[in-house]
Amino acid sequence: MAIALALSNVRKHFSRGDQTIEILRGISLTAEVGQSLAVVGPSGSGKSTLLHLLGTLEAPDAGQIAIGGQDPNALSEPELARFRNEHIGFVFQQHHLLPQYSALENTLLPTLAFPSDRDHRPRARDLLAAVGLAGRIDHRPGELSGGECQRVAVARALINRPGLLLCDEPTGSLDRQTATTVADLLFTLHRAEDTLLVVVTHDPELAARCDRRLELSEGLCVEA
Repeated sequence: MAIALALSNVRKHFSRGDQTIEILRGISLTAEVGQSLAVVGPSGSGKSTLLHLLGTLEAPDAGQIAIGGQDPNALSEPELARFRNEHIGFVFQQHHLLPQYSALENTLLPTLAFPSDRDHRPRARDLLAAVGLAGRIDHRPGELSGGECQRVAVARALINRPGLLLCDEPTGSLDRQTATTVADLLFTLHRAEDTLLVVVTHDPELAARCDRRLELSEGLCVEA
C-alpha cells in the first residue's frame, strides 16, 4: 500500500515565560493508505498537539511531515489552505455545526472555501444517507440530537474526499450507546472511502478498533 503519512523527528515546544516546555521530542512514524491509527496517552502528553501538526493547523519546530508525499509546511499560506481543504478532514469532540444552517448545508460548508462548478449536493446527500440522516437533511442542529449532530460532522469531514481523516475524541461527548453508533459509522465510512484514519482518544474500546495503537508519553511515541 502507498505511504499516506510520514513523520521524521518531529519536534514541538511551547514557551511560557522563561520556561520552554518540550511537547513532542522527536516523533517518527509512517502510515499507509487505508490504515486506522489510535493515538492514546495521558492528558498533556501532546496528543492534540500532534493532531494539529498532522492537520497543518500548526507547523513543527523541527523535523518533517509528509502527507501523500507532499510537505505541506513548504507551501505558501494560500496553497496550504487549499491543501488542507482538499486532503484533510476533521472531526472534533464537539460537532461545531453552524446553528443557522441545515444538516445538508453544514455538510457542504468545506466545499465553499474554494468554489467550483461541481455540484457537491448529491455527494452530501449520499453521505448523510450513509450516516442514517437521509430524512433529516433539512433539520438544523437545534432539531437534532447530539449523536445526530456528530454524524453530520462525520459527513462534513468526508465531503471533499480527503485522504487523511483526523478525529479528536470524536465520541467523547456522547453516551456509550450513541458513541458506539457514531464509531461504527466512522469506521464504515473510513473503509468505504479508503482514508487514513487517525483518532485521538481516551476510550480504550475505540482505540482497540484501530489497526494500530500509538502511545504518547513524555514527548515520545511508541507503538503499543
